[in-house]
Amino acid sequence: MITPLLGSSFIGYSRSTGTEPCGTAVQPGTGSVLEPVYHSATPDEVERAMALAAAAFPIFSNRSAADRAGFLRAIALEIEGVIDDVVERGMLETALAEPRLRGEMGRTTGQLRMFANLIEEGSWVDARIDRADPDRKPIPKVDLRSMLRPLGPVAVFCASNFPLAFSVAGGDSASALAAGCPVVVIAHASHPGVAEIIASAVIRAAKLTDMPEGVFSVLYGGGRKVGQAVVKHPVIQAVGFTGSRSGGTALMATAASRPQPIPVYAEMSSVNPIVVLPGALDRGEDEFATAFFGSLTLGVGQFCTNPGLVFLPAGKGDGFLAKLKSLVEAGAPGTMLNAAIAKSFVDSTAAIASVPGVKTLARCSTEAGQDQAAPAVFVVSIEDFLKNPLLQHEMFGPATLVVRGTLEEIESAVLGLEGQLTASLHATEAELAAHSGLVFALQNRAGRVIFNGFPTGVEVCNSMVHGGPFPATSDGRSSSVGTMSIFRFCRPVSWQSFPDAALPAELQEANPLDIRRME
Repeated sequence: MITPLLGSSFIGYSRSTGTEPCGTAVQPGTGSVLEPVYHSATPDEVERAMALAAAAFPIFSNRSAADRAGFLRAIALEIEGVIDDVVERGMLETALAEPRLRGEMGRTTGQLRMFANLIEEGSWVDARIDRADPDRKPIPKVDLRSMLRPLGPVAVFCASNFPLAFSVAGGDSASALAAGCPVVVIAHASHPGVAEIIASAVIRAAKLTDMPEGVFSVLYGGGRKVGQAVVKHPVIQAVGFTGSRSGGTALMATAASRPQPIPVYAEMSSVNPIVVLPGALDRGEDEFATAFFGSLTLGVGQFCTNPGLVFLPAGKGDGFLAKLKSLVEAGAPGTMLNAAIAKSFVDSTAAIASVPGVKTLARCSTEAGQDQAAPAVFVVSIEDFLKNPLLQHEMFGPATLVVRGTLEEIESAVLGLEGQLTASLHATEAELAAHSGLVFALQNRAGRVIFNGFPTGVEVCNSMVHGGPFPATSDGRSSSVGTMSIFRFCRPVSWQSFPDAALPAELQEANPLDIRRME
């Protein structure tokens, strides 16, 4: 490994000198402790990071889009330069395989470049122009021009299940930096070494592109201690979070209780329901079961889009269930990201299995080892499903609950579900047309509605919505993936009766940036 690991926070361009240990990485599956020991940022260092971010904001937010785009592209290049270090350390800290880590690295650098392209083109600012009309009766019309401007410094919490794409330089950081917001990252205890390698790359990129110190800091010390202190700090103007419902709602409460409340964009919990209509089964129940099993067990089920709930018409799908049972029993356990996630999977599946009316359709015949999870499928009638809200809870891992009922009962049950990241419908086009109420119910409950596909796999693009009504996210009007995610860290500002030379270039009469505007 060419990147030295020091076990300390990044306070702007300086390293922390804190001496309070906050933990070490632990190799999943073996329990081996990985050096170095990581140390918590001190309260004074947190304050220093906040002061640097506040000082950097007016400078960074007023840098040209081309300059900020250059910074994002430099981050991508610096990260690509340490890919081997990231893979080496990442496999130890997360039990993720090399292909998964390299693929996630490509997603991370790809979205950095995607945002660079977005802000360089410039139309994302939603420029609107209403010119003055002094002769309008009975009241003259003033000149008004508006566009989006960055909120201010943003706190970003790293995710456990995506050590790259939703962590130090992941989507939250990339979109906030693109908008013009300095970022303060709270590293995740599960992969501190990967965080340090990536943080070093970002800091190098910031220096190479002459960004102000404080545009980026990374703090160790945990979400409950350092993270809460950061969210409470008046400098921070928004929060990006991917993780548990308990963690997200705790941050929401903290942010709401500030003298100046701020938005928390938290992606938290989703069971991603799949509704199966008879026409989909007629195409081949074995093939459908095989495809579903692949989605269920992808990445040991550790995706926020894992299909944890299936609605199956009563009297249909016996072949699907039989094939799924055989696949689950012949499946293999997989090592999870950390011991806490593995324990949570054991506890949540045990809780679901103990609910009256729930039957265990199948469990993997191979016993799970240390920090491992094995596939499991449970079945329940829709009557019993509706009796117990626990059955809507996420089993984070390779487990799903199949609910059987009439199509009318299924449509009604879908309308009563909690908010979801995704909802899928497997049917024929004729069934799709005949069940418009069901389609409405699905789109009413989810941020992304899928036809004849599976929710795992999130395309990073302009039209992706990775969000949904609570508790899938804290704000169902937002997305944490794709170019729409930049809008979380902006606010609209109007300029009234300003001289042309004093306006931002995006709003000047000659449109020097040649962007799309509403005029």
